[in-house]
Amino acid sequence: MKKQAVVSTIAAAIALTGCANMTETQRGTATGAGIGAGLGAILGATTGDGGGRRSAQGAVLGAAAGAVVGNIWSSKMEQQKREMEQATRGTGVQVSQTPDNRLKLDIPADISFDTNRADIKPNFRPVLDKFAGTLVEHPYTMVTIVGHTDNTGSTAINNPLSERRAARTRDYLETKGAASNRFKIEGRGAREPLVANDNDINRAKNRRVEIFVAEQQATAQTAQMPSQVPQQR
Repeated sequence: MKKQAVVSTIAAAIALTGCANMTETQRGTATGAGIGAGLGAILGATTGDGGGRRSAQGAVLGAAAGAVVGNIWSSKMEQQKREMEQATRGTGVQVSQTPDNRLKLDIPADISFDTNRADIKPNFRPVLDKFAGTLVEHPYTMVTIVGHTDNTGSTAINNPLSERRAARTRDYLETKGAASNRFKIEGRGAREPLVANDNDINRAKNRRVEIFVAEQQATAQTAQMPSQVPQQR
């Protein structure tokens, strides 16, 4: 029964990574949990004489360790947050730490996108220039750019438009020296409005990109954590 519980723990953690509504950070955490659980179970079963009990305990501790290293908020992330706050002071851009330990840039409506357009507006470029500078100085981070639209137009128009907005933002950052392999883009169409699409001002707020920065810690460290499980005597 204990072995079955271990298998169930691992399977559940890995299955979570396939949920469509998970953020990249949540998906990374779940992946870390699955890897940690598997390694913990293996180490628990093959060391000492604890047998099934060590497998189960190793899986639990390994899953916890794996989840922690999936996404972290380090001193480097805090430094980048301070640099971005200083770089964007006076622009209206809000820089914050999300509950899942990502750096988020909230772009105000006056530098967002025009209706049915994905062009980078002139007053958006200085913000991206400064942001690109912090990315070059902090090469250990990964960036997710999520594009959004207002509710003008159909889903068939809005979904690709939102992805183009994210892609244009990524492309601009790449021209400023940020490596292309650090980016992931997503388009959410009109599905996640900030405010009700009931007037022109609100629709402008919903035409936006959200930029998230996360520090991913090497998954190899996950393998070290379950080895700290004390032997049962």
